Amino acid sequence: MSEALAVFHGDFGRVCLYDMDRTMVPHAHREGHLIFHVHGPGGTVMVDDRPFPLASGQAVAVSPWQGHYYCHAGMAAPTLALVLYIRPAWFLQTSQRATSSLRFGRVGIDASGVMARWVHGIAAGMLDPDLEDRTLEDRLCGLTETALAQSWQWTREGEGFVGRHTSYSDFRVRRALRLMEARLGDGVALANIAREVGLSRPHFFKLFRQQMGVTPTLYLNALRMEEAIARLAGSQEAVADIGLDLGFASQASFSRFFIANGVVPPSVYRRRVLTARATEAQGLRAGDEAIALLSERIPGVGRRRVAGLSRAPTPERAADRSRLH
Repeated sequence: MSEALAVFHGDFGRVCLYDMDRTMVPHAHREGHLIFHVHGPGGTVMVDDRPFPLASGQAVAVSPWQGHYYCHAGMAAPTLALVLYIRPAWFLQTSQRATSSLRFGRVGIDASGVMARWVHGIAAGMLDPDLEDRTLEDRLCGLTETALAQSWQWTREGEGFVGRHTSYSDFRVRRALRLMEARLGDGVALANIAREVGLSRPHFFKLFRQQMGVTPTLYLNALRMEEAIARLAGSQEAVADIGLDLGFASQASFSRFFIANGVVPPSVYRRRVLTARATEAQGLRAGDEAIALLSERIPGVGRRRVAGLSRAPTPERAADRSRLH
């Protein structure tokens, strides 16, 4: 079963450390999405129906609202991945280079060398509950900037180009977006949305995909995931109540949807969210559980070596972490 070892939320969006052992369903996000291999067998990420490798030194960049899904390699062991969901508005404000939307020039990213050290450093820091990483946002911004710049190298636009601006010019699509967001908990019927904006269902689906890059169904699923994640991370509501509010008939159907679109069950995701409100004891428990998982699932990495990541700084711990980077 796939596992979330650590999840951080912030102004930047989300960053997750996932141990993945199953194929997901096609989905999309409004955030810019970067997927980095950390350890284990390689996998494949399908982006716009094309396969891209996720392996050592190979990362995948997915632009906002670009359809994609992860494919696990059969019966292979789990793949440990660092997954970034970067909010375009935050990146535009924070980055020194961003002048437009967070759109990548190509999907495949060379994540070797310095970028690989950044990735392993961030992953190791996420497993350290004693570490208050005040540089995390800066490192995530730098990692995203580097991937974005590389994605536009050797293109006609050139390395300095940071993404095309996408406008949703058709008033019917804009109205449909408003209706879908307003009725998220009412069991949205896309045929009714199409009728209300004055289009047949086939024409609505075609126009929506032309404007948004994804189907109305994938867009609606993304809205549901966003709302579910926000409420799981920011409230004490019961998981079943969140699912019912989002139009699911039962907690089981909500959990199946969340796993297919977000790797792990909603209850597990909630447990792994580490926020500034979390107590030190909660952090230690999450860290110890993650360490146990890593020591069991990563060959050649002893429990003693990994456990050093969750203790106060010592020369021995620093030496261990330098070998991981």
